[in-house]
Amino acid sequence: MFCFQCSESMKGTGCTVQGICGKEPEVADLQDLLIWILKGISLWGVKAQEMGVKDSETGLYVAEGLFTTITNVDFDPESLGKKIDRALNVRRRIERIFKEAYRKEKGKEFSEPMPEACTWESSRGVESYKAKGAQVGVLDTQDEDIRSLRELLTYGLKGIAAYTDHAYILKHSDNSILDFLQEALASCLNDSLTAEDYVALVLKAGEYAVKAMALLDEANTGSYGNPEITSVYTGTYEGPGILVSGHDLLDLEELLKQTEGKGINIYTHGEMLPANGYPGLKKFSHLRGNFGTSWYNQQKEFEEFKGPILMTTNCIQRPRESYKDKIFTTGLVGWPEVSHIPNRVDGKEKDFTPIIEKALEIGDIGARPGKKIVVGLAHDQLSKVSDKIIDAVKTGAIKKFVVMGGCDGHAKKRQYYTDLAERLPKDMVILTAGCAKYRYNMLDLGDIGGIPRVVDAGQCNDSYSLVVTALKLKEAFGLEDINDLPIEYDIAWYEQKAVAVLLALLYMGVKGIRLGPVLPAFISPNVLKVLVENFDIKPIRTVEEDLSEIVG
Repeated sequence: MFCFQCSESMKGTGCTVQGICGKEPEVADLQDLLIWILKGISLWGVKAQEMGVKDSETGLYVAEGLFTTITNVDFDPESLGKKIDRALNVRRRIERIFKEAYRKEKGKEFSEPMPEACTWESSRGVESYKAKGAQVGVLDTQDEDIRSLRELLTYGLKGIAAYTDHAYILKHSDNSILDFLQEALASCLNDSLTAEDYVALVLKAGEYAVKAMALLDEANTGSYGNPEITSVYTGTYEGPGILVSGHDLLDLEELLKQTEGKGINIYTHGEMLPANGYPGLKKFSHLRGNFGTSWYNQQKEFEEFKGPILMTTNCIQRPRESYKDKIFTTGLVGWPEVSHIPNRVDGKEKDFTPIIEKALEIGDIGARPGKKIVVGLAHDQLSKVSDKIIDAVKTGAIKKFVVMGGCDGHAKKRQYYTDLAERLPKDMVILTAGCAKYRYNMLDLGDIGGIPRVVDAGQCNDSYSLVVTALKLKEAFGLEDINDLPIEYDIAWYEQKAVAVLLALLYMGVKGIRLGPVLPAFISPNVLKVLVENFDIKPIRTVEEDLSEIVG
């Protein structure tokens, strides 16, 4: 195996024996094969579009397949084997649709040679899938810079796919995003494209990342209302309880409906914390608060939480034996020998009966004290106090905003974000979204004239709020260049959704982004040089050095 898509790649170069995330080589090979087949699907899809074929089914499966291969989603070979089976069927279907449209328009059969990803077949199941996956991974692209750009593009696409899939689940769609996913993936089979061609596609991915985040924002707020400023309790209460982790709001809503009146308290974990601010979810009185912190602490925290756990999307870690019998996966998530809640069928809700029964069987999880933290400061809430914010900037009460969004993770160097937050001058406000906030959202940093010094816009999925806030400030101050705003960018990254956010910022023209805890292993020296020269991207340094630059 070879994988270097996350920030914890072994030795800063890539995992070759087992993923730091716990991914076994066979899983890595199956994921590589799935991506390769998705490229083949996408090329047929692009050709079908050229014939005027409108087919969102193919594009949506490409998005789901990409989402499946994001770090910490599906570790189950059996599940991945079934997804590859389906991928081959999807490819055959779109190939047939294209050829029928071609024959109808051209009056002849299609006979051009196609890349192997468009034609490879196997009837021997998972073992043959593993063998082929080992041949078509990242290192199959020989040129280091082309490989780097293809992977940067692909990882950005994975993030876009995740945001888009969440929106589609809530019945909000934009087929232009699905079409771009196919265009960009198909380009990775085209050996005639130059580095300049891929740079252009990477920036175009940034454009579609903004579109995908806007679509998801519309889906979330359209379904559950605009987040409201909400104080969330971080302890537990007596009685049965279920802990919900991941990102999927619809899963949480359906679980809340099915547990209503059953005496079961529901708690969020990790990236589900912002759900407590949505009117359509907080109306359920048994949504009692948030337990735990960031995803990487889940093994300890899931062990401490006595009730069952529902993992709705990415961020699962290897379950410990102590709670393996009471953790449930759903959606695209999978882990061998872990109970899985099946997907919706015929528009009906998921059936969460197994986890509900487990919660009632376990019974009282006990009360545990916690503090209260504030969520719900997305762009709608900020727009209601925009005059106050603008006045605070003009009078000097707020000197700067520091965007510290993104991901959390194991690396000790991430303590940098806690230390920086503690040492920022009291006239600076932190803008955040994603689980990176767990590095400082428990700190008592106070407020500036009623404006909290930690403005939490929500999940990493809600990074669009940070984009909207920056654009509104730019408009309010009559600036032409977004880089003239009093905003510093100190982004923490771990996985591919953070890559999509980064590409969105680059598309918007943001320069001077500090990225940490390390620069991506998949960025070659020459590609890094391009990013530095055009966007002044730089690694985080010491707190003292960066603080001096921020304050200066």
